[in-house]
Amino acid sequence: MSIWGHIFAAMYDRMTAKTEDAGLGAHRKALLASATGDVLEIGGGTGANLPYYGEGISSLTITEPERPMAKRLQRRLGKETPQAMFLRAPAEDLPFNDDSFDVVVSTLVLCTVDDQPRALREVRRVLRPGGRLLFIEHVRADDDALARKQDRMMPINVRFAHGCHCNRPTLDGIRDAGFNVTRLEHDTLKHIPEFVSPLVVGVAESG
Repeated sequence: MSIWGHIFAAMYDRMTAKTEDAGLGAHRKALLASATGDVLEIGGGTGANLPYYGEGISSLTITEPERPMAKRLQRRLGKETPQAMFLRAPAEDLPFNDDSFDVVVSTLVLCTVDDQPRALREVRRVLRPGGRLLFIEHVRADDDALARKQDRMMPINVRFAHGCHCNRPTLDGIRDAGFNVTRLEHDTLKHIPEFVSPLVVGVAESG
C-alpha cells in the first residue's frame, strides 16, 4: 500500500463531510432503509453507511480490500455495529458461496474496482434469486462536454482520488451483468469538482 493510500484513508471522512451533508447522506439513508435480510456491503471504506442500516437486517457482512480503510472501518464497527462481520476482500473475488445474500450494497465502489464486469458478476453470484443490488455510484456524464472533461481528468483523478474512474458507464455495466434496474435517480454531488459530480442512485434485481 502506498503512502498516499494511508493519507487518503485518513483524510477521507473530512474531505467528504460537506458532500455528505449536502445530499449524499440523505441518499444513503433513503436507499439503505430498504435493506433487509442477509446484507453484504462491498467496499465499505470507513463505514459511512453504518448509521443508515435499519432493523430489517438479519445479518450484515462488510468487505473492504484496502488495509488503511479497513483499519478505520473495523474501529467503527467495534463501536457502532459490533455484530457485523468484516472480511478484507476485493469485490472481484468475494469469499462467499453462491446465493448467500438477499441484498448487496455498493456505494461509490464500482468506480474504483480494477475489473468492474468481474465485480458485478461476483455480486450477482452471491445474491439469491430475486436479490437486490442497492447502489450509489459515480457515472459518466450524459453531457458530452462534461464527459470529455471526465476523460481528460482521469489520469489525475485516478492518482489523487485513489483509483476513482468517475467516467465509467456504470449503469450500463449493471445492466450488462444481468441486473434489472427497478429504481433509478440521477443527481449531482455538491462540494466536489464538476467532473466527479454525476451520480446515480438505484436498485437492481438479479435474475
